[in-house]
Amino acid sequence: MTWTTNDIPDLSGRLAIITGATGGLGLETALVLAGKGAEVVLAARNPDKGAEAERLIRSRHPNAAVRFELLDLASLASVQAFAERHLATGRPIDILIDNAGVMALPTRQTTVDGFEMQFGTNYLSHFALVGRLLPLLIGAKARVAQLSSVAHRSGHIRLDDLNYQTHYSPWSVYQQSKLAMLMFALELQRRSDAHGWGLTSVAAHPGFARTDLIANGHAGKPGLFARGARLLEAVLSHSAADGALPILMAATLPDPTPGGYYGPTGFQEMKGPPGVAVIKRQAKDADVARALWAESERLTGVTYG
Repeated sequence: MTWTTNDIPDLSGRLAIITGATGGLGLETALVLAGKGAEVVLAARNPDKGAEAERLIRSRHPNAAVRFELLDLASLASVQAFAERHLATGRPIDILIDNAGVMALPTRQTTVDGFEMQFGTNYLSHFALVGRLLPLLIGAKARVAQLSSVAHRSGHIRLDDLNYQTHYSPWSVYQQSKLAMLMFALELQRRSDAHGWGLTSVAAHPGFARTDLIANGHAGKPGLFARGARLLEAVLSHSAADGALPILMAATLPDPTPGGYYGPTGFQEMKGPPGVAVIKRQAKDADVARALWAESERLTGVTYG
């Protein structure tokens, strides 16, 4: 039987935070969670888009408890400020979905902190965010979901140069960031089990979903790749709403597999009904995961208790 949003239980009284929730997959995810009664925080960097997203959600769900909060994942100071605001309230967080990201930037760019933009935004800032919010996540025995990608299959963790200071390659860096997100989800579950945190850590990917991510990255530029991407999109892609289904599944299944991974179940996991996704061998390398974790703590200055 195909899983749909009708299978999501009532989420009244639950607090859900979604990064990058003012458009694309994040907004589609927020729409559904708000409709199921959750209090939803749209954590993103653009207040104008945040206001638009709030209006859209309330137009669909007039009684929705939804609000925009500023979070710029290209800045560790912004991550810290966001976390400190929540820690000050003491309100446990039931669902955290680390969705925001950038894709295949044609030239190497850096975050405020000097990290390569894709690795810093897609992965390091989410690592820091979870670490800083950990007391509130433990308090709720939260569900923590990382957004990975089919691109993780070709990824490699370049431990000697995670920020690609040499030999920058748009796709190699993106693949590394999404492999890192999947490895983070698996390692977080291992550490939760070891330390008794009570978290359920999962990951999901949207397949080939029609969002602004490709347009804002390498495929948005003129040339052969862009034309190829548009051709593939016409054949293999599905809507952002359909792409959000595996994320929603991971975030709301009553009894998910700890360390589970969810995605579309059609051809090459590009589209189709949501279900269990394939985790490639390199993502299961616990030794590399531990080394990545240690380096992530060093780079971000955020250590997990």
